[in-house]
Amino acid sequence: MNANALSMNARGRARRASRSRAVDVGARAGFVARGVIYLLVGTLALRIAFSDGGGQQADRGGAIAEIAEKPFGSVLLWVLGVALAGMALWRLSEASFGQAGPDGDKAGKRAVAAARFVFYAFVTYSVLAYAAGDKGSGSGSSDRRTDDVTARALEWTGGQWIVGLAGVGVIVAGFWMACRALTRKYHKHLKTGEMTRRSRQAVDAVGVFGGTVRGAVFATAGGFAVAAAVRHEPGRAKGMDDTLRSFTETPAGPWLLVLIAIGLAAFGLFSWANARWRTI
Repeated sequence: MNANALSMNARGRARRASRSRAVDVGARAGFVARGVIYLLVGTLALRIAFSDGGGQQADRGGAIAEIAEKPFGSVLLWVLGVALAGMALWRLSEASFGQAGPDGDKAGKRAVAAARFVFYAFVTYSVLAYAAGDKGSGSGSSDRRTDDVTARALEWTGGQWIVGLAGVGVIVAGFWMACRALTRKYHKHLKTGEMTRRSRQAVDAVGVFGGTVRGAVFATAGGFAVAAAVRHEPGRAKGMDDTLRSFTETPAGPWLLVLIAIGLAAFGLFSWANARWRTI
């Protein structure tokens, strides 16, 4: 057997592995884990809407700290981290061999999958590191990290442009998320034929509302990054927690944050629906 045939055989085995039962289970476990995080962030945001939140952060770090405080919290964090690793590996398989569906092998979709792999790999590391005892890993304030990164970037040559373009990118990503939710583009990834009529209605309710709110939060955070670049003030860039708190400063007061919090929790439920009906 020549080297060419061996290479093709190896790629075939790798592609089959990417469509294996293990990858399927890992991806679904990852959706469950993502849902848990969004539900907790939504709950923490609700607390902030009616009080100061008791010093807790309404972001991924706050969600991790919340889990850690529960009975068997360390065990739960290990389970959450392993589940998120399953999501990361699934995204890596999509980047390497393409997504499910007729157009899943397009370069653009594989690039997006690669970016998602990097993101979920980082989240996995932060959760597992926290579970292993590194308390500064997963629970650090997203606001402090955002300030630090923005401050360093603004010191670079052309730093204002870099931060500004990054902010515009986040705004565009937020609008993209919201538009996909509003137009129900997620239908093509779900096994809608296996759903009952009520299930489809429920999934659409949390998918449209939750996805739109998630996109709005991202777009708002991107807007703060652009403001930080224009004014050359790192403190104007906000992480998830400060972005959510900013909604209480609108004329709607805390009630807008209540709406946002419910939307984030709805996206958590939508993630659970993906765990059940997503085409992997």
